[in-house]
Amino acid sequence: MTAPNEQTDDALYQPPQTFMGLPFRTEAAGAKAAILGCPFDCGTHPFRVGARQGPQAIREQSGLIRRYQSELADVDALTELGTIDAGDVRLVPSRAEESFEAIEEAAFRLVSGGAVPVGFGGDGSVSLPLVRAASRIYPDLALLHFDSHTDSYEVDPEYQYDAATQFAHAALEQRVRPSGSYHIGLRGSTTRQGVYARTRELGYSLITMREFMDRGHSDVLAELRATLAGRPVYLSWDMDVFDPSCAPGVCTPAWGGFLAREGLEILRDLAGLNIVAADVNTVSPPHDVNGMTAFLAAAMTYEILLLIWRAHL
Repeated sequence: MTAPNEQTDDALYQPPQTFMGLPFRTEAAGAKAAILGCPFDCGTHPFRVGARQGPQAIREQSGLIRRYQSELADVDALTELGTIDAGDVRLVPSRAEESFEAIEEAAFRLVSGGAVPVGFGGDGSVSLPLVRAASRIYPDLALLHFDSHTDSYEVDPEYQYDAATQFAHAALEQRVRPSGSYHIGLRGSTTRQGVYARTRELGYSLITMREFMDRGHSDVLAELRATLAGRPVYLSWDMDVFDPSCAPGVCTPAWGGFLAREGLEILRDLAGLNIVAADVNTVSPPHDVNGMTAFLAAAMTYEILLLIWRAHL
C-alpha cells in the first residue's frame, strides 16, 4: 500500500488570494491596518457597471507589488504593521441599505479593534458606510477626497443612495466636519447644475484640477498638511482622479487628470497626517486594459499602507 501523504495543510491547500499575500484574518487584534473588500456598485450607471469586481482585480494585480521600497521603506512595512486582509464583505450589489449596514459593521469591527481599515470599492458609494464606521470612533473626522467629481450632489429624497451623493450624506449626518475637508482634482462635465456650489454650501473646500496645476503640487500639499495636522483623516482615493491614459478602467472617466507619477507623489507628501481610515474605489475591471487600472490601484494602496506605517514609527 502507498503511504499516506503527510504534507502539512499549508503545503497542501492554497489559501484565498489576498492583497500582496497578506494573511487572511477577520480579527483585528494585533493588526494596525486591514484590507476590506466592498464589492458593491449601485448599478445605476447607464453603461459602465462593473466596479463590484474591483476588489478581486486589485488583489490579483497586487502580485506585481514587492514588499520593499528602497527609497522610502527598506523594510517589510506591511509585516511591521501586522497588516491583514479581512476578505470581502458579504453583500448584494445594488441593495444599498442592507449592503451599507454590512460594510459599516465590518469596518467598525476592524477600526474598533485598532486597525486602520483600507476599503476596496466598488463604486464611490462605499465610502459612506466606511466613513460612518470610522466616525463612530473619530467624531471629528476630516475628509480628504481625491476625485474628478465632488460626490456631494443633492440627495434625491426618493432614491437616497447613489455614487454621487456619499459625501453629501456624510456632511448632513455630521459624520465628517466639512470645514477643513477637501475635494481635490475636480474637472470635467457633470449631470447636474450647481454641483460645486452645492458642495461649498455643505462647507467643503474644493481644489479643481486647474487650480491644483496653477498653484503647483508643493503649495497645495503644504496647505493640506497645515490644515489637517493633528486631525483624524479619512482618505478617499477615487481612481478616476487619474487621467484615463493611465487608469481607463473606471466608472466615469474624465480627461485631464493626474498622471500615475503625480498621484504617487501626492500620497508620499501626505506623510505625517493621521489617516484613520481610507478607501480606493471605482476600479471597473470590465472596462480596464490589461489590468492597468487595478495595478495602479494596488500601487496606491501600498503607498497608503506606507503612510500608515510611517505614522506608527
